[in-house]
Amino acid sequence: MAKCNFFCTFVQVIFADSHTHFYFEDFREDLQDCFERALKAGVKVMIIPNVDSETIQPVSEICKRFPENCFPSIGLHPTHVNQTYRTELDIMLKAANTHHYYAIGEAGLDLYHDKTFLSEQIEVFETQIQLAKEKKMPLIIHSRDAFEETMKVLKRLNDGSLRGVFHCFTGSVEQAKRIVDLGFYLGIGGVVTFRNSKLWQVIEAFDLEHILLETDAPFIAPDPYRGKRTEPAYIPLIAQRIAEIKNIPLELVAEKTTTQTLKLFDINGNG
Repeated sequence: MAKCNFFCTFVQVIFADSHTHFYFEDFREDLQDCFERALKAGVKVMIIPNVDSETIQPVSEICKRFPENCFPSIGLHPTHVNQTYRTELDIMLKAANTHHYYAIGEAGLDLYHDKTFLSEQIEVFETQIQLAKEKKMPLIIHSRDAFEETMKVLKRLNDGSLRGVFHCFTGSVEQAKRIVDLGFYLGIGGVVTFRNSKLWQVIEAFDLEHILLETDAPFIAPDPYRGKRTEPAYIPLIAQRIAEIKNIPLELVAEKTTTQTLKLFDINGNG
């Protein structure tokens, strides 16, 4: 297990990206440059979730390439649940029991594009929840157009030990409260910087102790890069917007959210 102690020599603002896919093909031409830009921006912690069987190896490779900064998660994304889901699930479970990971996910439910495999998505989600409980690992939850369905499954299976983050949260204050009451973090990404976003209401309503930062790279770039590829180096833009909303120093946003990321994913080995 990799160990880090990022705050022992705290000489600059240190950020964590709690959710990035910068092993995707979008970064094939400039992966090293992307990584170096992240470090230069102070982003020293990057959680790397896979999405299906084909992305297990790319995640492993990038985390071996940058072992002090990149930490893998294993899961089966709900939009990759289809006719072959049992095979995909078996591969995911085998990997989870063979290699070290820092989280289970991203896992959850997605009804935005297709509802055909809802029952299969629920089965896969339940399996990953049980795996997280067995391994005492956090869950990275993907929930799109399926908040009530996701919460129903979580409440039914929660024995008090579940923890994790609702990645790319864009919901209401009431939904955020239900997530926080469940003991999960809110993963806040580039949407918070958009002019028409109502996420400022959530940021105002909740203490920093309930928030993690993320890019979901290569998706959902913050302003002023909206509509373009995003990357971990843009985390400070998200943090700055949160600092502005809460009228607090950027350094405080960085320190609190990074400390919470390290703790949740047990990166220091003392979670």
